[in-house]
Amino acid sequence: MIQEYLRFIRHSWPILIFGMMTVFMGNFGQSFFISWFGSSFQESLGLSATSYGTAYSTATLASGLLLMWIGGSIDKVSLEKFVIFCTIGLSLAALTLWQANNLTMLVIGIFLLRFFGQGLFPHTAITTMMKTFSLNRGKGLSVATTGIPLGEILLPSLAVFLIAQFGWQQSWMVIALSVPLLYLPLALFLIKRGKNKKYAEHDPTADNETSKPLVEHGSRRTLLSDVRFWLALPIVLATPFIVTGIFIHQGFFLPQMGWTPMLFANCFVFYGVTHWLSSMYAGVLVDRFSGRQLLKYHLIPMLMALLLASQLTGNWVAYALLISLGTAIGSGSPIINALWAEVYGTKHLGRIRALMASLAVISTSISPILFGYLIDNGTTGSQLFFWLSMYVLLAMFLAFFSYANEKPLET
Repeated sequence: MIQEYLRFIRHSWPILIFGMMTVFMGNFGQSFFISWFGSSFQESLGLSATSYGTAYSTATLASGLLLMWIGGSIDKVSLEKFVIFCTIGLSLAALTLWQANNLTMLVIGIFLLRFFGQGLFPHTAITTMMKTFSLNRGKGLSVATTGIPLGEILLPSLAVFLIAQFGWQQSWMVIALSVPLLYLPLALFLIKRGKNKKYAEHDPTADNETSKPLVEHGSRRTLLSDVRFWLALPIVLATPFIVTGIFIHQGFFLPQMGWTPMLFANCFVFYGVTHWLSSMYAGVLVDRFSGRQLLKYHLIPMLMALLLASQLTGNWVAYALLISLGTAIGSGSPIINALWAEVYGTKHLGRIRALMASLAVISTSISPILFGYLIDNGTTGSQLFFWLSMYVLLAMFLAFFSYANEKPLET
C-alpha cells in the first residue's frame, strides 16, 4: 500500500497537495474547530446554550441549502475562479466573526464560515479529485481528505494558542488574513503546475479489460429518481449526523459517562490518527473493490463502539468511541465520494457532489437540535448511544439493498 501511494504521489503531487491544503483550510468551518470558540461566543454575547445552539443550527441549515445551488457552479467555471471565490468568502466569514458584537452578526459569521469552510472548500477539493482521477480515484480522495485529520490534530492547539494570545475576536482576524496571504498564492501555483501534468489513466469512453466499466453520465435528477440512492442515504448521512451531535453536546456526554474534558481532548489525537489511517487504507480498497461494494461495511466499527458506550463506562470506552468515529468518518469519505462517480459518471459530478454535501450539512444542523430535545426530555447518555447504534444498524441493513455489487446505472 505504501509503495502504491508513493508512486501515485510522485506523479500527481501538485493536484494532490492542492486538494489536501484546500480540505485543511475548510477545517476552520468544521464543528470541531468552532466548538473551541463556543463558550466565548456565549459569554461575550450573553447567549444561553439554547440560543447558541439554535443560532448554530440555523446558520448551518441555511449554508447547506445554499450549497446545493452554488456548489454545482464548479462544473461551469474554471477551478482558479472558483478557488478565488471561496477564498474571499472564507476571509469574509472570519472578518465578520472578528467584528461580531450581537447575535445577528454571529449568525451571519457562522453561516459564512459553514458555507465556505465546511461546504465549498472541501467540495472544491473532493470534486477536483473525483474528476481528475479514475483508476486512482480512491487514493486521490484519501490523500486530499488527509487535510481533515491533520486539522483535527493541529487546529485545536492552534485555537487555544490564538485565544490565549490574542483573544477570541482577534483570533478570527489572524485566520482572515491567513487565507488570502498563505493559502491562495500556493493554491493557484499548484493548479497551474498541475495543468502541465497529464492525469488521464485511461480513455473514459473505453470499456475493455484494463479499464473500469463504462459509466453513462447521470444528472442530479437521475440520482434523485433512483430508489437505490434513497436506500443508501441513511448510511451516507449517518457519520456527519452522529459525529456533529456528539461533539456539539460533549458538555452533556462527558459528565454522563464520567469522562473529563482533558481525557476527551486526548482522545481527539487518536480520533485524528485513525481518521487519517482509515482514509488512506480505504482509498486503496476503493481502487481494488469499488465504493459500491464497500459502502455497507464501513460503519461496523461505529456500530460496535456505540453499543459499547450504551452499556459500559470507563475511560477506555471514550478512546474506543473516538477511534471508531475516526475510522468511520475516515473510511467513509473515499468510499462514499467514489460511489457517485462510479454510478453516475463525472459530467455532472459537481452538481451531484454539491447536493450530497448540502444534505450532509443539513444533517449536521438537525442533530444538535434533535440531541438537545432528547437530552432536555430526560434521555441519558447511554440511552442516546443505544438509539444511535440502532439507527446505524438500520442504515447498514438498507445499504445492502442499494448500490452494493450492482452494475453502474445506465441513463
